[in-house]
Amino acid sequence: MTELPHGLVSGTVIERTDWNHQLFSIEVKAPVSSYLAGQFTKLGLENEQGELVRRAYSMVNAPSHTKDHQHLEFLIVKDSDGQLSPKLHQLQQGDEVFVGRDPSGFMTLEEIPSTAKDLWMLSTGTAIGPFLSLLEQLQQQETPLSFKHLILVHAVRTQADLTYQERIQTFIQHFQGTLHYVPIISRESVTGALRGRIPSLLLGGDLEQATSVTINKERSFFYLCGNPEMVRDTSTTLNQLGLEKHLRRKPGQFSSENYW
Repeated sequence: MTELPHGLVSGTVIERTDWNHQLFSIEVKAPVSSYLAGQFTKLGLENEQGELVRRAYSMVNAPSHTKDHQHLEFLIVKDSDGQLSPKLHQLQQGDEVFVGRDPSGFMTLEEIPSTAKDLWMLSTGTAIGPFLSLLEQLQQQETPLSFKHLILVHAVRTQADLTYQERIQTFIQHFQGTLHYVPIISRESVTGALRGRIPSLLLGGDLEQATSVTINKERSFFYLCGNPEMVRDTSTTLNQLGLEKHLRRKPGQFSSENYW
């Protein structure tokens, strides 16, 4: 490929972490525009036919981290049936990967209503990535934290799918009782983790009990990120609990990102 399509730049893989045989993270250096914590961009590679295959991925790291905003980290799962992720899985240090120059997405701290005091971050699988970026941004800010509670919920199939445990523990220590981390594992029974689906654990009060945080229309705000089924069913559940979708023209209590 001699010329990149509009909006893409060439990046270089500078680090790789394998969490298990399917889950991995890559760190990429690329001349991208500045972004906000919680946003996403696109990664792309050529297929065997010379066609460029692209897909959206969230940045795991905040833009304000010490390596600057052009050092990007992505959490990816290899989908055997996918066109792109198996090729991303083959990348090693020094390899080229194409990156979207400009970020996208509204799942940022700036979009949360100022009245929100309890920030619930509900994720499945690799969709925990943007929430780690939000937490890193909050960790680095110099102003006092505006939230009374931060709740990070991560639903996965097995314990081996719980990524970034060291980083999460660092956040827990930093926020000193403000951050509640709730892992949910669906296919194994693990001490300290809930079992089930996010919507049913919300309806049944299990998430409130696990965090000792009450869902309240006046103070709760939810970000949902993950597979479309979870986002759809959880949105319905939050409606049942009396919460409304957040819109710029009409503030509500929950919002989600749709780039799956």
